[in-house]
Amino acid sequence: MDLLLADWALFFILVPVLLFVDLFYFNKNEDRVIGFRQSMILSAWYIAAGLAFGVLVWVQFGQEKALNYYTAYILEKSLSLDNLFVMSVIFSACCIPRQYQHRVLVWGIIGVIILRGLMIGLGAAAVQHFSWVLFVFAAILIYTGFKLFFMDTDEEVSPEEFAKKPLVVFLKKRLRFTPKIYENRFFAREDRSAEGGPKNALVATPLFLALIVIEISDVMFAFDSVPAALAITTDTFVVYTSNIFAILGLRALFFAVENIIDRFALVKYALSAVLIFIGGKVFYNAYFGHISAMTSLTVTLAVLTAGFVFSILKSQIDEKKKAGEPKEPQE
Repeated sequence: MDLLLADWALFFILVPVLLFVDLFYFNKNEDRVIGFRQSMILSAWYIAAGLAFGVLVWVQFGQEKALNYYTAYILEKSLSLDNLFVMSVIFSACCIPRQYQHRVLVWGIIGVIILRGLMIGLGAAAVQHFSWVLFVFAAILIYTGFKLFFMDTDEEVSPEEFAKKPLVVFLKKRLRFTPKIYENRFFAREDRSAEGGPKNALVATPLFLALIVIEISDVMFAFDSVPAALAITTDTFVVYTSNIFAILGLRALFFAVENIIDRFALVKYALSAVLIFIGGKVFYNAYFGHISAMTSLTVTLAVLTAGFVFSILKSQIDEKKKAGEPKEPQE
C-alpha cells in the first residue's frame, strides 16, 4: 500500500512538472502559432514520459500490470484521434484563429484531466461494487466498435450549422456571447445598451464557447475510452495514469497532425476492431478462459499499427492517382 501511495504521489508531481515545462519553456508566448517541428518535439516528449512511466509500473508491480498499462495507453492515444478531429471542427466552426487555439487547448486539457479522473473513479467504484457493470461496459465497447465501423467521419460543420447545434443553442440562451474575437480572452466587456442591455456588459467570446464544447465533447468520448480501459484492467491506478499520460500530449499532437489527419482514414476500422476485441475479451475471460495481458497488447498494437500503415499507403496511392489525372482545360 505504501508503495502504491508513493507512486500516486510521484504521478501527481510529474504531471504538473510536464505541464510546466510545456507551457513555460516550450511555449513562453502562448499566442504564437506552434509549428510542426515544435509540435513533434512536444509529442515525443509526452510519449517518452508515458512510456517511461510504464517502465516504472513494470519495475514496481510486475509485467502484467505494465502490459495492461501499455495496452490502455496505446488504445487511448489512438482514440484521441477522434478528439483531434472534433477539436479541429470546433475551432473551424467557431472561427478561432490558429494563434489562439493553444490557450483553449491548455485549459481544455486541464479540465479533461479533472473530468476524466472523476469518471474513472466512478467507473472503477461501480465495477468493484457491482461486477456485472463490467459486462455493461464490454457491451458498450462492442456496440461502439460496430457503430464506428459504419460511421461517416468526414463530416464538415459550417459556422451556421454549428450555431444550430442543441448544445450551442442551450449555452447561448444562458450566457451572453459575442461573435467577436478579443485576442486570447475568454471574456470581454461590450456596450450592449443598443440592445437594451448594460453599457459595460460582460460577454463570453468564441474561445470560451469552443472551450465548453471541447470539454463536453471529451465527456462524451470518455464514455468510450473509460469503459475500454476498465475492460482491459479494473486497476484504478493503471487506468487513470495511462489515460492521463495519453491525454497530456493531445494539444501538441493536435498541432502536429491537424493538417494531415485526413490521411488516417482507415484507422477508424482498426479502432473498431480493437474495441470489439477488448469488449469481447471480457465475456471470453468470464466464460471460456483467459486472454493474457501480453496477447491483448500484441493484438491491440498489431491492429492499430496496420490501420496507420494502410492509411498512409492509401493516402499516397490516392495522391498519385490524383496527380496522374488529366487537368480539365480552362475556358
